[in-house]
Amino acid sequence: MLDLGRPDSTTAYIRRKKMQETAQEYKQRIFGYLAQNDPVKVQAATAKKLGRLISRASASKLRKQPAPGKWSISEILAHLADTEVVVSYRIRAILGAPGTPIQAFDQDKWAQAMSYGKSDPRRSLERFIAFRKANLDLLKSLSPGQWKYHGMHAERGEESIETIAKLSAGHDLNHMRQIEKILSQ
Repeated sequence: MLDLGRPDSTTAYIRRKKMQETAQEYKQRIFGYLAQNDPVKVQAATAKKLGRLISRASASKLRKQPAPGKWSISEILAHLADTEVVVSYRIRAILGAPGTPIQAFDQDKWAQAMSYGKSDPRRSLERFIAFRKANLDLLKSLSPGQWKYHGMHAERGEESIETIAKLSAGHDLNHMRQIEKILSQ
């Protein structure tokens, strides 16, 4: 069995090799999408933007993979919903026990195990909206000091709740760009 909690785990190594970027390069790329934007405002706007993007798309367009090995819009939406669950747990774990280990997850294994390719994109968006609302409510309730609480991510090291919020917002922007690109093809 793989130990996903270890930074040198086989899964983490395979994912980095496949992505051809290190954990730190990933963080910098995702932060680049966010730039100086407020992460809470970006996250608050994401659901509406996603809804608008997919409202005009046919079911076949939402399920079509843009290239072999690349996710369809439907798969991206399922991934966003599941990622929101992960973010929710991480924030709550850190609030309950600052300094706690934060486990990495293999998004491709999750996609396969949970059959993202067969998921209903509109249901995935509904789940994303519900999870996101709960997370935003929590983020908005935090004191300035709580934003600095951190956990120890298995691949990326120390991450504060503030960093997680920024990564989540940048992650949104990254996937919205992917969706826009797929829809334009």
